[in-house]
Parts: sequence; C-alpha cells; structure tokens
Amino acid sequence: MTEEQILEKIVEIVYECGEILCGADRTKTQIDEKSGHANFVTIYDKKVQEKLQKQLLMVLPEAVFIGEEEENHAPVEKGYAFIVDPIDGTTNFIKDYHVSAISVGLIKDGQPYIGVVYNPYLRELFTAIKGKGAFLNQKNIHVSTQPLENGIVLFGTAPYYKELNRTSFDMAYAYFTKALDIRRSGSAAIDLCNIAAGRAELFFELRLSPWDYAAGALIVEEAGGVVTQTDGANITFNEGCSILATNAVCRN
Repeated sequence: MTEEQILEKIVEIVYECGEILCGADRTKTQIDEKSGHANFVTIYDKKVQEKLQKQLLMVLPEAVFIGEEEENHAPVEKGYAFIVDPIDGTTNFIKDYHVSAISVGLIKDGQPYIGVVYNPYLRELFTAIKGKGAFLNQKNIHVSTQPLENGIVLFGTAPYYKELNRTSFDMAYAYFTKALDIRRSGSAAIDLCNIAAGRAELFFELRLSPWDYAAGALIVEEAGGVVTQTDGANITFNEGCSILATNAVCRN
C-alpha cells in the first residue's frame, strides 16, 4: 500500500469519526475526570478511540496504537505507530463550543510520517505526508511570512499542570506585548494547523502529550514552519514535551 493510499484510508476513517462528534447527544455526554485540573473524558472520546483503533489497525496491522484514553503506551522508535487523540479539545466538546478535532499521527521508525487533523464542525481537513507538503481540504497551504510584530500568537495554558500555569500566562503576556494579539482555542491540534495555514504566526504550550501534536507538528513542518520544544530541543513522541511552532521569520 502506498503512502497516499494509507492517507486516503485514514481520512475515510476520520470522516466517519467526525460524524460521531457532530451527532453527539448532548444529554448523554457522560463525563469522567482524569488526573490533573480540568482533565475530562467523555463516552464519545472512548467511542471514537475504539473506532479509530479497530479501523486504523485494519489499514496497518503491524502498527502499534497509542491513544489518549489508554494507560499503557508502546514505544515508537521502530516500525509504525498510530498516535491518536480521539477528541482534541474535550472541554470544548463538553461545552458544545465547536473547537475540537480528531488527530491521527502516523509515526514511522520514530519520525512523523503522515498527519491528519479534522475539525468536523468547520469541515476542515488538514493532511500531510512527510516530504510532500501540507494541505487543507486538498489545497496546498503554507505558513505566514509575517514577523511577530505583525502576527497573532496562539497558546495553550497547560491546564493539567498547575505548576506551569503562571509561567504560561507570563509568556503569553510577553508575546502579547510584541505581537498584534493572542488567542487561546483549547485545541493544540487546531492551533498547530492554524499556524500551518498562515492564520497565525506562533503557537506555544509548556506541556503537551504526543497525541496533541503528532499530526499537527508534521503539518506545520510540511507547510514550511518549524516545530521544537520551547528551549529549541527536538520534540519527542515517546513522552510529552513543550511545543513552540512558528514560521521561519519568527525564529529570527
């Protein structure tokens, strides 16, 4: 199976999962709390992840599957690994805020290979294959060419890690004084894709998990952007890390 065929299969599955989100019965959204402040999981997170796991492993049976709603995660250094967030932006989903996405990253030998992020509410499908560019609804996209002073900064508050909250807002304020404005969406996957599409110039969050960025980071890079940890180190996929995603101009 070619990489284009793999991508096509992933997209078909993700579209089906998008229908689950859009058709959710708001009266039956059972909510459970996980560790960390405001860290929730719904029956729909579990339902979408079960569907993704079953169908993605039919596409690549040799792959390992790493989903947000699992306790144990396999290593990703060798072979294929699906790193999946069934609903990125669960709090938004619970509040019916319509800023949530399904994120599927395919890792090959420890490196990003294919990325798919789908916001079913806007019907925006972001895709990338390593070395072949980034796309929004099959149209090529590229990061902004604007400097930070003409840019918008997106950020996440690392809400599950209270020790990082103050630093997150201090950094946001520092960027606010240098940019046009700041935004907080509640979905790192969508924020990364908005960097890729040139809608904003910089995104940061001080602690994320691999399923938050495995797909979006590749999409940014294939759109001409740069993704590292906030200290400039390479991002990691076996464990979480900070994320700083920008166009090349904002790195200077």
